[in-house]
Amino acid sequence: MSRSGYTLPVFACAAAVAALSWLHDRKPLTLASVDLIEPAQIAEIPIEQVAGLSENTALAITRSDPGDNLDLTKDTPIWALVEWREQGDDAVIIKGGEGIGRQLNADDKPAIYAYAQRLLQGNLQRMLAPGEKITVTIILPEGRSLAVRTSNSAFGVVEGLSLLGTTGISQPLSTPDQLAVFRAELQNKASRFESLVFCIGENGLDLARKLGINPEQLVKTANWLGPMLVEADVLGVKEILLFGYHGKLMKLAGGIFHTHHYLADGRREILAAHCAIAGLKSPDIQAVFNSATAEAALTYLKSLDAATGNDWVNKVYSAIAETIDVRSQEYIQSHSEKGTKVTVCGSILFDRDRKIIVKSKTAGLLMGKLC
Repeated sequence: MSRSGYTLPVFACAAAVAALSWLHDRKPLTLASVDLIEPAQIAEIPIEQVAGLSENTALAITRSDPGDNLDLTKDTPIWALVEWREQGDDAVIIKGGEGIGRQLNADDKPAIYAYAQRLLQGNLQRMLAPGEKITVTIILPEGRSLAVRTSNSAFGVVEGLSLLGTTGISQPLSTPDQLAVFRAELQNKASRFESLVFCIGENGLDLARKLGINPEQLVKTANWLGPMLVEADVLGVKEILLFGYHGKLMKLAGGIFHTHHYLADGRREILAAHCAIAGLKSPDIQAVFNSATAEAALTYLKSLDAATGNDWVNKVYSAIAETIDVRSQEYIQSHSEKGTKVTVCGSILFDRDRKIIVKSKTAGLLMGKLC
């Protein structure tokens, strides 16, 4: 059985708790207690070092432990600098220091998302006496170098990592036993709803909620889209909305139903093929094929639209979305024992700015029911 660990926000919070504790008591903690909020349990996080830098400032260091997950942040140090202050209305101000990414699509705000904010605010505010105010700066010394090995830039986060997540527990997403966890969640929700929304990752889950989709109908799949589609069909789910970042979800249009890049890619081949079918000229198809990322290819198509007045983005991505629907239902059909009637699939693809690029025809109908 694989070992679970904790997400990056938990270690950032633990370091902040240890630093604030030093400011109060002038004693270093070896373990910091963190209320995870999601789930409702307490985690005891080892603290590597604590130091008072002045009468009003302390620094604490932890190290990330995501369990057996294939996570590049494993063992990376997380620092929290906590300073007393007198000015301002907020009891706790959270800042991103070196190694915390900037959000290009959100006025360069630090990439410290909702769960991390809740975690830090909730755990630190309860430690403060009335009138006490602190500024917390989270630092990831290795964040900038690690970020170049992630897809963060595809979502508009640059120069560092994100404190992203909706829970404090880090499950080993790339191991088969994690599929059992996803299937259990799917079984629970399939017993209550005939229509579900499959989201590959946290960005999809976050955007789906913001669009007004009932969170109880959202199912995280990670890269296990194929097995999850078949399971949903077996459980009698009538409709599934596939909701994902275009650089991931388009793989289904090429018949790739486990989307981890270690197993298969094919994105540029899928894009180039659909560009050719749509009627783009050979130099433009080659430019799309040679784009470094799916996002770069999308940007190139947008520039073509701006220069020519055409609508290549819509033509190409509409075709991809329709192909995803067809290939998904073919995949279910090939694994189904139910005969001809299988789960209906629709797909929505969004870009790095979390803006929807296209909805398939079926997805448009499903969205009308879900929102």
